Amino acid sequence: MLKRYMHNKEREFAMRDDNRIVREFEWGTEYINDQANGDDPRKLFREFSKNSVANSEDFFFSPSISDYCLESRLQAADRGEQSLLKQGLQTLTWTSGIVTPSPENNTVYSKFFPHETNKKSAVLVLPHWNAKAGTYFDLCKLFNKLGMSALRLTLPYHEERMPPETSRADYLVAPNVGRTLQSLRQAVVDTRSAVRWLKQQGYEKVGIVGTSIGSCVGFFAFTHDMQIDAAVFNHISGYPADVVWHGLSTYHVKESIGDNVTLDELREYWLPISPMAYMERLAGLRPRPQRYIYTLYDLSFPVDLSRDTINALRRHKIKHSKAVIPCGHYTLGEKPWVWYDGYKIVSFLQKHLK
Repeated sequence: MLKRYMHNKEREFAMRDDNRIVREFEWGTEYINDQANGDDPRKLFREFSKNSVANSEDFFFSPSISDYCLESRLQAADRGEQSLLKQGLQTLTWTSGIVTPSPENNTVYSKFFPHETNKKSAVLVLPHWNAKAGTYFDLCKLFNKLGMSALRLTLPYHEERMPPETSRADYLVAPNVGRTLQSLRQAVVDTRSAVRWLKQQGYEKVGIVGTSIGSCVGFFAFTHDMQIDAAVFNHISGYPADVVWHGLSTYHVKESIGDNVTLDELREYWLPISPMAYMERLAGLRPRPQRYIYTLYDLSFPVDLSRDTINALRRHKIKHSKAVIPCGHYTLGEKPWVWYDGYKIVSFLQKHLK
C-alpha cells in the first residue's frame, strides 16, 4: 500500500513540470573532438570513453583559477540587493575551466554562507537537476547554525548560467551524447575549483553533499580530489544511461534518443560520467567518511540501480555508511522525509568535519 501511494505521488510531482521538451537526438561529436570530420561517431565515442576513464585525472582536471571574485556586502548593497544581505549571502564567481558554446554557462556562480567565527570546516552543496534559485539555502543555513560554513554551487546550465533559448537545464543531461559528457565533466571541474577556493580561504576540512545529479557530480569529485574530507551522496545510481533509460524524470530524454543508440551503447559512451567506472579507483584511495542515501520507492533513480551501487561498494570493500528512506525521489523533498534526510546529511558531516 505504501509503495503504491509513493509511486502515485512520484508521478504526480514529476508531472508538475510541464516544460519538458522532446529534442532531436544528436551525437555531438564536436563536444569531444573538434576534428571529427565525419568519422564514425560510435567509434569516436567508444575510444573517447575508454581513454577518458583510463586518464580520468585529466578528464576531471582541477584548473588554476585566477579570477575568483567574492562580492562584498557593500557591492551588493550598491546594486540594491538588500534581500541578499538580509540572508547573509555573498556571491562567489569565476570563469569555468571548461569553455562551452553558451557564454552564460562559462561563468560559475555560487552562494557563500560563511560562519561568523569558525573557519575550520566548510561544506560544498551540489543541487539536483533543474534546481531553482534559492534551493538548499536552508540546508546551508543549518550548517551555519552547527558551526560550519557552506558554499552552494550553481550547476552548468542552471539559473544565471541558463542560455536564453532554454527554460530548463536541458543541456546538462541531453539526447546529445557529446554535450552531456562535456556538461557533466564541466560540473566536476567547477566543483573541484570550488573546493580549491575553500581550501585557499584556510578551511582545514571540506565536505561535500550532492543530491540526485549533484550526487553523481560529487562522487566524481570525491574520487579525484583528496582535498575533500567527507561526503554524502543523496540519491545514488551507478550509470546515468540507465537512469535516462528507466527513470521517470528523464522520459523525454529517452524519447528523444529513440532507436538511435541502445542502452548498452549509451552506457559505454557515457562511462566517463558513470560512478561505476571509478569504484576500483575509490577502493585504492585513502579511506574517508562517505554516506550513501537512497529511497525505496524512487522512480527517477530506480531502487535497483541504487542497490547495485551499494553492492559495488561492498564488492570493492569500500568502507561506507548507508541510509535507506521509505519514500521516493520527489517525496524526499516533502515533510517529514526531508527532515529525516536533512538529519542524515547534517549529522554525518558534522561528526566528520568538526
